[in-house]
Amino acid sequence: MSQHKPELKKITTLRLSAMKQEGKKITMLTAYDYTMARLVDSVGVDILLVGDSAANVMAGHSTTLPITLEQMVYHGASVVRATEHALVVVDMPFGSYQVSEEVALSSAVRLMKETGCDALKLEGGAILYPLIKRLTTLGIPVMGHLGLTPQSVHQLGGYHLQGKSEEDALRLEQEALGLEEAGCFALVLEKVPATLAERVAKRLHIPAIGIGAGSGVDGQVLVSQDMLGMEESFSPKFLRRFGQVGSAIRTAVGDYIEAVRDGSFPSESESY
Repeated sequence: MSQHKPELKKITTLRLSAMKQEGKKITMLTAYDYTMARLVDSVGVDILLVGDSAANVMAGHSTTLPITLEQMVYHGASVVRATEHALVVVDMPFGSYQVSEEVALSSAVRLMKETGCDALKLEGGAILYPLIKRLTTLGIPVMGHLGLTPQSVHQLGGYHLQGKSEEDALRLEQEALGLEEAGCFALVLEKVPATLAERVAKRLHIPAIGIGAGSGVDGQVLVSQDMLGMEESFSPKFLRRFGQVGSAIRTAVGDYIEAVRDGSFPSESESY
């Protein structure tokens, strides 16, 4: 079993840029609560993403759309309180930046102030260039997100592979370059062909972090509960389960129920 020791220094956007230049792969996992964030951060993951996927993982919704700004503030602040090493990125939820630039700025400022996070993540391409330029000019670091953008699931017609046609691949590549020019410090490429993702990563000066985008990118991100085997009904091709935590929880709870019912818990040594 590997034992990873986190670096003493806090990860910054500048450190992530240096990691790309050094060819050192970036690790990114989701966290939505204090307990999970503290565990994951203690091992030395580079980025913790407070994803709007909390709508699915924590609340049981079928899409990310229902989660509110207030709920993202709650989850983000919980993760920040647990984190010493990782860069904490909070997703701007659906509706918090699409209505108008003023609404977007207000939402972004609130997320930064009330969570204490290090950066925000927005989904989308060319339409966001002016907003990203404004946010980064105001000192708010922004991570982009292209390919499969879950907030646009209904417009995309489902959770399908993106950038398959030559036209779509070219547009994605141009939008990635545009996001970099607009000021993004990094971007996520989700569910795109590995050859396309590698080509985009090589053209960018900023890190490209993949999920379902092959190994030719600058880093990887997974949902922690999926990677740990806590959610077993979700099994996309790109997901590797690095643990069987769901099975361990069920076994522990079963043992607890049995011990309570047969009277062996609490024992004399566990009583006052």
